[in-house]
Amino acid sequence: CISIPRGYKIGHLSQHISFSGSTVLQEACLSLRDTEDGIYETYKAEIILMGLGFTTEDFSLDPLDLSGGYQVRLNLAKVLVSDPNLLLLDEPTNYLDIISLRWLTQFLRNWKKELIIITHDRDFMDGVTTHTMAIHRCKMRKEAGPTDKVYQQLLMEEEIHEKTRVNDDKKRKETEEFINRFRAKATRARAVQSRVKALQKKDRLEKLTEIKNLDFAFKSAAFTGKLLMEVNDISFSFDNDSPPLIDGLTFSVGKKDRIAIIGKNGKGKTTLLNLLAKELKIKTGTVRHHDQLQMAYFGQTNINRLTLHKTIEEEIMDVHPEGTRGAARKICGIMMFPGDNALKKISVLSGGEKSRVLLGKLLVSPSNMLMLDEPTNHLDMESGDSLVEAIDDFNGSVIIVTHSEMMLHALATRLIVFDNGKVILFDGTYQDFLDRVGWKSENNSGAPRVKKSRPRIKSVNKKQLRRERASLLKKKSNPMDALQRRIDEAEKEIVKLEENIEHDNREIIEASIKGAGETIKILSKKLHVSRSRLDSLFAKLDLLLMEIEGGTKEFKEKLEDSLTV
Repeated sequence: CISIPRGYKIGHLSQHISFSGSTVLQEACLSLRDTEDGIYETYKAEIILMGLGFTTEDFSLDPLDLSGGYQVRLNLAKVLVSDPNLLLLDEPTNYLDIISLRWLTQFLRNWKKELIIITHDRDFMDGVTTHTMAIHRCKMRKEAGPTDKVYQQLLMEEEIHEKTRVNDDKKRKETEEFINRFRAKATRARAVQSRVKALQKKDRLEKLTEIKNLDFAFKSAAFTGKLLMEVNDISFSFDNDSPPLIDGLTFSVGKKDRIAIIGKNGKGKTTLLNLLAKELKIKTGTVRHHDQLQMAYFGQTNINRLTLHKTIEEEIMDVHPEGTRGAARKICGIMMFPGDNALKKISVLSGGEKSRVLLGKLLVSPSNMLMLDEPTNHLDMESGDSLVEAIDDFNGSVIIVTHSEMMLHALATRLIVFDNGKVILFDGTYQDFLDRVGWKSENNSGAPRVKKSRPRIKSVNKKQLRRERASLLKKKSNPMDALQRRIDEAEKEIVKLEENIEHDNREIIEASIKGAGETIKILSKKLHVSRSRLDSLFAKLDLLLMEIEGGTKEFKEKLEDSLTV
């Protein structure tokens, strides 16, 4: 049941785009509420449009003349302008560049009302939300805090589930053997019934099915030189009449460099990558590749180069025709296309699946330089995390175009920055850049000011976290363990005594046949001691069973508390 209070307004970022205003500004103002004196708060729409990357010159454009990306931005602006009680935003960062993304983060951080967002951008999500809702194993759960806390919680719970399941299965088998051994003995009915009752009460835990995530590594090619690439005083423009996108840029690329190209959309980032890959011809200057350079290039337009009627396996084999089908299938499996899934046509794949195909094609041959243009586009959050880990582990150089601040913080050691009509080389991390230089548009007094971001949450390294959880579980004290060990020891001793008693009874029978009176006397005393000890153990077992049954509730409460640590 969904209950909505009367007068409660919901603002929804629709995937369907339609416009009725004759200009961008008029379209945005359609969502404004009338003030008491009937005057539209036009300035509010202007501020939001500028924050999302529109210029004052854009305000007079026909919305239908905008590119697809800017039409999506205008749609987002209309929702924000409407000032609803609840914002429902589905992938609001799509088509936003890094400047607009930073502005939107700050805008939503200051949002005083309710907000629900769906996004694959972990840094953005952790920057604006107070709670995280996860859909995991077909169940929804909501937790206070950032995404990494939810992942840790889920991983810990699954580790505990599996450890408990293995122990329970072992204990169940031992209990069933105990019941079968003593079921027919009336004198042991209490202990047996207690065990039967405990077994019936305890639900059998199902083995968790494995959730497969992207997990791969780029192959690195050997390089014995110092510089893989040297760029000297390059300039480029698409025609002689337009100002240059790039003018006089000089830098070099070492064999372990991590260089990020950042800036607003449409300023030349992808163009620069194509120039470095020699897919475009420079106007002036030189780009020199070392003779040992082996480049793996992931371009924005590469998805469009996939052949729709081909299968995933065929696309992988196209890169390395002399390779075996088995090798291609292995790469398909790594990219989460196991078995016959590798025979899917490209035409039926989603954007994220096509991106994984492209990444798979990069894995076929070793390289010593990765050139990646928005590689996380269309990837889900966990696949994006795996990609960052693979890039970080790559034993070669990386040049990457990205709007993801999470990737920039995690990887970049040098930056090429497109800002304020210029291209500059910055030696340092992204955080160094924000602290020492910053974005010019954010420093303008007339632009919406982005405050210093919250402390950055590092993305979760799933493999490392699993190792930490396994170590933690080994150390974690279970308050019922000591009691359970005493029960196990008592049951083992009972079984051993029963075996000894059966053996001594057989010995007495044989001694009677032989007429060995002294032996019978010794064995009878031994049997008396064993039976007394057995009675004592069963009495002890009854007490222990009652104690552990009473402590189960307390243990569960403590276990739940431990999950929040």
